[in-house]
Amino acid sequence: MKYYTTMESPLGTVTIQTTDIGLTGIWFENHTTMPSELGEHNQQHEVLRLAKQQLQAYFAGQLTQFDLPLAATGTAFQQQVWQALTEIEFGESLSYQQLANRIGNPKAVRAVGAANGKNPISIVVPCHRVIGANGSLTGYAGGIEVKKQLLKLENIDIK
Repeated sequence: MKYYTTMESPLGTVTIQTTDIGLTGIWFENHTTMPSELGEHNQQHEVLRLAKQQLQAYFAGQLTQFDLPLAATGTAFQQQVWQALTEIEFGESLSYQQLANRIGNPKAVRAVGAANGKNPISIVVPCHRVIGANGSLTGYAGGIEVKKQLLKLENIDIK
């Protein structure tokens, strides 16, 4: 069973989804990867409550590392990329090439980019920290402006 709730953030409404195992998604209003079926609305679910608290602290500049159970579904390769994303520290950014190198597959830059774009748990699994090799912004399923604001919140320089 899936459960969800919403919260207001400085970047608009955020939808948070979980199962009893862990988080399955965090999306901004215009996220291209948000599913049409979210499950049962539940503001009291423990994982959703913790996620809201931690996201509020993150947006307030009081949290740099999340501690939430994760349960996103994806291919083995996607899972590998998403795990590598969780290892990018707050305030750090990587290029797609650097991320491919980190997973030990330097020739998989495009596949890494595709997996990054399918990450359903934005912010907590920080796909926004992956930028172009020249430091420029690249695509973000939640919109480039949202990505720019998340990077700014973390004091990451962008071009």
